[in-house]
Amino acid sequence: MNRFKLAKTYKSLLPYFLSLIISLPALSQVTAPSSQTPASAGNQGNPQSNTPKGNSTGNQPASPNSQSGNQQSGNPQSTDQQGADKGKNAANQNGEANTDQSKVNKTTSSSLTPEEQEKEAFRQKIYGYSLFADKSLNPIPDIQIATPTNYIVGPGDELKVYLYNYAESTYETVVNKDGFISIPRVGNVFVSGRTIEEVRKILIDKFAKFTPGLIGTGGETARTKLMVTLGEIRSVKVFVTGEVINPGTYEVSSLSSAFNALYQAGGPNEIGSFRDIRVVRQGKVISRIDVYDWLVNGKIDGDVRVQDNDNVVVGYYIKRAEITGMVKRPGIYELKPEEKLGDALRYSGGFSDRAYRDRIKVQRITSRERKLFDVPQDSYDSFEVVTGDSIDVGTVLDRFENKVTIEGAVMRPGDYSLDNSPTLKKLIDNADGLREDAFVGRVNVLRTRTDLTIENISLNYTDIINNVVPDLVLARLDQIIVPSRFDMAETAYVSVEGEVNNIKVGENEGKFPYTANMTLEDLLVQAGGLKESAYTSEIEVVRRKRDSVAGAANAQISEVFKFNVSRDLSLNSKASNFTLFPFDQVTVRKSPNYVEQQTVFVEGEVLVTGPYTIVNKNDKISDIIKRAGGLTELAYPEGATLLRRTLIQSLEQPTDYDAAEATEKSIKKGTILGDLPNVKEEKIGIVLKNILKNPGSFEDLVVQEGDIIRIPKRLETVQVTGSVLYPTTVKYGKGLAFTDYISQSGGFTIQSLRKSSYIKYPNGNIDRTRRFLFFNVYPKVEPGSEIFVPVRSAPALNTQQTISTATGLLSSVMGLIVTILAFRSLN
Repeated sequence: MNRFKLAKTYKSLLPYFLSLIISLPALSQVTAPSSQTPASAGNQGNPQSNTPKGNSTGNQPASPNSQSGNQQSGNPQSTDQQGADKGKNAANQNGEANTDQSKVNKTTSSSLTPEEQEKEAFRQKIYGYSLFADKSLNPIPDIQIATPTNYIVGPGDELKVYLYNYAESTYETVVNKDGFISIPRVGNVFVSGRTIEEVRKILIDKFAKFTPGLIGTGGETARTKLMVTLGEIRSVKVFVTGEVINPGTYEVSSLSSAFNALYQAGGPNEIGSFRDIRVVRQGKVISRIDVYDWLVNGKIDGDVRVQDNDNVVVGYYIKRAEITGMVKRPGIYELKPEEKLGDALRYSGGFSDRAYRDRIKVQRITSRERKLFDVPQDSYDSFEVVTGDSIDVGTVLDRFENKVTIEGAVMRPGDYSLDNSPTLKKLIDNADGLREDAFVGRVNVLRTRTDLTIENISLNYTDIINNVVPDLVLARLDQIIVPSRFDMAETAYVSVEGEVNNIKVGENEGKFPYTANMTLEDLLVQAGGLKESAYTSEIEVVRRKRDSVAGAANAQISEVFKFNVSRDLSLNSKASNFTLFPFDQVTVRKSPNYVEQQTVFVEGEVLVTGPYTIVNKNDKISDIIKRAGGLTELAYPEGATLLRRTLIQSLEQPTDYDAAEATEKSIKKGTILGDLPNVKEEKIGIVLKNILKNPGSFEDLVVQEGDIIRIPKRLETVQVTGSVLYPTTVKYGKGLAFTDYISQSGGFTIQSLRKSSYIKYPNGNIDRTRRFLFFNVYPKVEPGSEIFVPVRSAPALNTQQTISTATGLLSSVMGLIVTILAFRSLN
């Protein structure tokens, strides 16, 4: 029973035991650093830790053995190289630490709340904030620099002592926590708190006891030189407190300044001061930093090198004002209590190019409300700025205070200064005088009054030149207009139309500028000369009648002059020498005897097809066929047609003359393909057999340019279309009638309109079906004809519908007859 209870107890403890075993590795990792911490702390607090070691690193001094080894080797460069490597490692470590400590202003706007974004936008307006927000500035000092002589030595610094020239030796040592360095044969030397130069002098005094030539004698300089340099430098902790972006403790190198520590802290925040940054050491303010001094002048007088436990304190700003408007760098500027408005303008970079400098508006927040100040320019350096002031610099007016304008017939029109051109005569002289076409009898001066209305002043400039009237004193914004004689005259021209070679007729519309003493031949030369078709015997010049009797019904309105001009337009005795007047109109007509070649076309069954030129104006079809060699044996003269195309011009729509001309040329050449909206095509039926039998008869038509005579081959078919049972083409049979061809196409349908059937002959003529009593007389059929049977508009009645309709009609007639007879019997 007891065993059972014991087993049950072990069973309940088993999960806890397993959990303990699983957690042992984690517990060992947690307890391991803590077990090492006291040992390291003990090493730091143990004085024996400063004992030299051959493989020591960091701030530990080098061992005497290593120093002696360096002395025996006599190679100080190896020691310098080792120190440089150590310096680089320290610089890398400091750089990593600075990178971690300077993670300020790195957040993106997308991760900020609206309130934080508004705060960040406000900080961007503060002058000096961008200096600390810009991480590419990197003011952290470089460790690999020459040893500053004013560097104050402290615990952890590595000092390298070199003896050279007469006696040579090298020593490397580290300042311990008590401020001593230990050098063989010299012993312990207290150097903490002393500068490098002071340490050098102390060591010269110490080494002089056993080193020859270290102190000069007899007026001679020392033959042995001693130099002290820095190896690895120590790190110091600096407190940055107050109104900064990231206050806290920062570890920097001993070469760093207070400004470097402030930079790592992100600089002053939105209420921090940029003008009074204090450096506190051991409870006392040892320096004050003005960031504006570095931004404006490039220097900081109070930027001291920090020491351990220094405190950089950034307080609240005392006076700050915002400058907006036309300055080079708008923003929020902090001012010292004694600084004025002129200092704020200087910090903002001064006025921009278009700034209104005469007066500045300052808005101030009083204890109750806002107040506005207008500060004149002479009070900028004495006007007291209060914190919260808003300074606005306006822009200059978009107007000129001394501008006058001259335009028109002067050599150099444009804007001029009223100061240099106070009078009209002086202004025209400054404009290089008047042009030759200037109309000086009336010069207009448009003057702007004080109420901005325009006043016109007219004067005769000739009277001013002759001192008849005094010179006009100009005023601001005066506009002087000197008219030109050409602007006051109507532009004169002469025109020519008709048979001239004017290649620019689409541009000048046949008009040419008029010049004095222009003759008729001169105008014809400008128009490109005469065409071959020109009728030179009667060239007309139409001139406006300028002295006709007003009001007369038969008053003459123009004069017409006719000239016989030689085609040689050169200046000779045969020239007309007729002088033209403005607006004369010259007309060169086409010669009545000049006709261009005209062509007709013959196609089909003639001996020679092609174009034929019309020889005589009354050439007929028979003449053209005769010139074509007559008909061939296969020709079918009954089917010959005459195709004539004419150009149609609409009276309701404007005519495109270029397109009409191109279409007309195509008609004359017979090259038109397809239907065109402005071309009318007619097929004229001709009886060529009668024409050839009786040339010159009534049927022999006079041909026109562009006509096409078509003579087909012998035709042996007849085409049947329209309302037949089977429209088809039937072979022509001599002696077959109209109805025979209908029968070969299946016959008429129920809807065939037989009485309107017609036939179209090959020559284009049409013959219809005639009616004789109750019979249809159909036309004669010839080879190549086309029979067409139209469709009845209403369907035909069947037998029952016909009887019913006839019965109804007969009943209506009988009823009407009975009514008439009854009416007569009553009378």
